[in-house]
Parts: sequence; C-alpha cells; structure tokens
Amino acid sequence: MRIGIAADHGGWALKNELGVALRVAGHKVVDFGARDFDATDDYPDFVIPLARAVASGQLERGIALCGSGVGACIAANKVPGVRAGLIHDVFCAHQGVEDDDMNVFCLGGKVIGSSLALELSETFLHARFNGAPRHQRRLAKVGALERHLAETT
Repeated sequence: MRIGIAADHGGWALKNELGVALRVAGHKVVDFGARDFDATDDYPDFVIPLARAVASGQLERGIALCGSGVGACIAANKVPGVRAGLIHDVFCAHQGVEDDDMNVFCLGGKVIGSSLALELSETFLHARFNGAPRHQRRLAKVGALERHLAETT
C-alpha cells in the first residue's frame, strides 16, 4: 500500500520508527517530514501536505503524528476529502475505516509506544470500508457539508 507519514517534533521519533517498520512490512512510505528534529516546528507544515496527498488520491492512506495526536487530527480534517481520526486502540483503528472510511490515522508520539503504534498502524492499513448503506449515507452527509462550506467561502 502507498501511504504517507508526517510528524512534528512531538511525533518525530515515533514517525521514524513506524516508517522503517512499515517499509519492512512491504508498504511504500512517503515521508512528508519533519526530516530532522526541531523542537520549534509546527505540525500543520507537515500534516497538511500529507492530507492533501491523501485527498487527491496520490496516497491510499496517511499517518499523522504530533505529541498528543490531537493537533495533527484537527489539521488533517481541515482538508476536504480527509476523514482523520485520533486512534489509540485496536478497535477504533479498524472500525474507523470499516464504518467511517477513515483515510488518515492520527497518533500521539508522546502517548503510546512503538509496539502499539505499529500494531495500530497495521490494523488501520489492513482494514477496508464495508460500504454498508447506513455508512454511505453518513459519508454523503459529510461530503455535502464539505461542498457547502467550499461554496460559501
């Protein structure tokens, strides 16, 4: 799978560990940075380009990290077409994709360890949207809201 990964200083170390592990697992990983540790960098600088690449179809999925994962999730969800979730448990890692077609997975680099982060990432990447009518109906409402907001701005 072709995936992107991005992090600020708060998720930098975990991003690097995940990137290596996901490549070893056979995924094509595109790194949106940060390339070097910089305690003054800002998550939107890395997460927004990642989110745009997912929304445009250049990537199948994305993984965004910051210290808590919250800021990365907020930033990613500002990009139309992105359905990002802050995930720290296995159930939500697959359910977010199966029911809500989550395409960007957000993690807190200061919240969970690398073993759990890898398990959650693999769970997210292997999950598939189930396409149930009720889930399609809900996603259509979200899409309509995105289109409405784009027309009014």
